[in-house]
Amino acid sequence: MAGVVVFYTFLLAVSFVHLRRTHRLDDWEPYEELLDVSYAKPVSILVPAYNEEAGIVGSIRSLLSIEYPQYEVIVINDGSTDRTLEKLIEHFGLRPVYRVIRRQLEAKEIKMVYRSPAYPHLFVLDKENGGKADALNAGINASRYPYICSIDGDSVLERRAFLKVMKPMIEADGEVIASGGSIRIANGCRIERGDIVKVGLSRRPLVIMQTIEYLRAFLLGRLGLSRHNLLLIVSGAFGVFSKQWVIEAGGYADTAGEDMELVVRLHRLAREKNEEKKIIYIPDPVCWTEAPETYGDLRKQRRRWHRGLLESLWRHRTLLFNPKYGSIGLLSFPYFWFIEFLGPVVELAGYIVMVLSLFLGSLYIEFALLLLVVSVLYGSLLSAAAVLLEEWTERKFPNVSDFVWLFFFSLTETFWYRPLTAWWRCEGIIDAIRRRKQWGSMKRKGVSV
Repeated sequence: MAGVVVFYTFLLAVSFVHLRRTHRLDDWEPYEELLDVSYAKPVSILVPAYNEEAGIVGSIRSLLSIEYPQYEVIVINDGSTDRTLEKLIEHFGLRPVYRVIRRQLEAKEIKMVYRSPAYPHLFVLDKENGGKADALNAGINASRYPYICSIDGDSVLERRAFLKVMKPMIEADGEVIASGGSIRIANGCRIERGDIVKVGLSRRPLVIMQTIEYLRAFLLGRLGLSRHNLLLIVSGAFGVFSKQWVIEAGGYADTAGEDMELVVRLHRLAREKNEEKKIIYIPDPVCWTEAPETYGDLRKQRRRWHRGLLESLWRHRTLLFNPKYGSIGLLSFPYFWFIEFLGPVVELAGYIVMVLSLFLGSLYIEFALLLLVVSVLYGSLLSAAAVLLEEWTERKFPNVSDFVWLFFFSLTETFWYRPLTAWWRCEGIIDAIRRRKQWGSMKRKGVSV
């Protein structure tokens, strides 16, 4: 517990210092030069879509309206069984076209390529079902530009998100090979025709807790790790990669956590080639995505995430405490093994021991209550700090009532939300041991109209 407290305090301090340095920077001036086509790097935006009819049109609209000089949008319809493809054809007037596709990565067969006459930089690949990783590999094969960006089919980007996430990659001149932005919860927001009209907060306790969780994970966790090149996750909902490095690393792998697995392979490849490459997180560029609203959907998601975490860690287990891989092997991998992966197991065991000890009469109540108070206070402090950092730097939530709700629920997390997610993540470990591969689909309502 002491080790976890010290580590998270360190991440909080690093995040605080970084955000304090950057939060007063002008929001437009540093990015103006990127609108020059000769300076900016063209990007291929890949949108894997499987049964995304509820939100796919709004997501593509948001991508077609982003402020970036040169890009293409490639939607990969991965054998959807609903009207995902039909909706795309109807709304964007898609027509079949011929397109040369270089088979650089293994992927299922592409049956047809469509293009929009109204939006010449919009393409849709209709392919056989092969899973998200397979769809992304097919998109990479079809892409024409040196940088690729993976976007979930239910996500909406802010207009300047690409300018902000690409700026460090362009200025680093090849040193940065991957960059990720922040993911925020779209539930409760008003989104019309792919644009964020009004930022709001859902009044569902489960969604509010996920909002707090995302703020803590991105503003504290990923920002702190990124500052020391220890980041092992670039969210699959919004991440930009150097296509050359992704292809050399073998593309996306068929795992439940394909985004993390690719990032680990990129770190590994860079170390084995003795090249100083960075994978970074940028807090400002924001992608809005739909979060689960029911306990059943959230349970499936968290089980899948933790199963994916174990799959990635186990595939690359030789990195653990391996000095050959520098800080990744000596710091980042131990953190993900012992805190992120084993943390829920220790936490759940603690709950079970507490309950059993109460009935068996072997509990030192005064000391147990002291530890409980410390745990509750520190967990709540971290969550509240993330909410305060959000309000201080980004101010995405304009209503004071939203901020009050976030702060209040951050103080309740330890009593109900953490035990639930700890149990679900332990179920994910059991799924991985039993080699259960189901994805666990979520019923989409759509984030945009």
